[in-house]
Amino acid sequence: FYLELENNTMARWNTVVASSFGISILLFGAMAVLGFATFGSASNGLILNNYSTKDSLMGFSRVAVAFSLVFTYPLVFVGCRDGILEMLKVPKEERTDAKVNNLTYIILGIATVGAMKITDLGFIMSFCGATLGNALIYVFPAIMLKCAVKDLGEDATTAQKLEVYLAMAFAAVGIVMGVIGTKQAFASL
Repeated sequence: FYLELENNTMARWNTVVASSFGISILLFGAMAVLGFATFGSASNGLILNNYSTKDSLMGFSRVAVAFSLVFTYPLVFVGCRDGILEMLKVPKEERTDAKVNNLTYIILGIATVGAMKITDLGFIMSFCGATLGNALIYVFPAIMLKCAVKDLGEDATTAQKLEVYLAMAFAAVGIVMGVIGTKQAFASL
């Protein structure tokens, strides 16, 4: 999405990303607080499920959520598909329509089978938090730091090299927490 940004400099990109994430975090946080304040520990993973199906305003909210999911899914999906192509190191010139379409069918098939088998949103949230959350918070930053210090070669300071060991220790803690969280998520099924 950086390429689509008008006057795409890193400073503008950082401003757009920081303000977008900031607004999203504030909105999601406010909704979470309001939902929990209303239902307390009886809050469902999808807070709309706590409201009566006869409540017309909540019915409109369900339609709005469905509309949002239907029309944002392609945007997220394209990012996922392109990310997979990048991870597989498929050169851009080899990304034919046939290859891209086949990968699309595979990902959609996996997502569809998963959606048919998993009906508990709470499980998805706890599983994703245990795996992706821990990876984003503990594992990926440690790996990025390790690679950055390695790229410095002999220019890396002793403090930077020691920091890598500390970061890798945090990554190990994150992996352990991820395994425990994943086990707990499957135990809740």
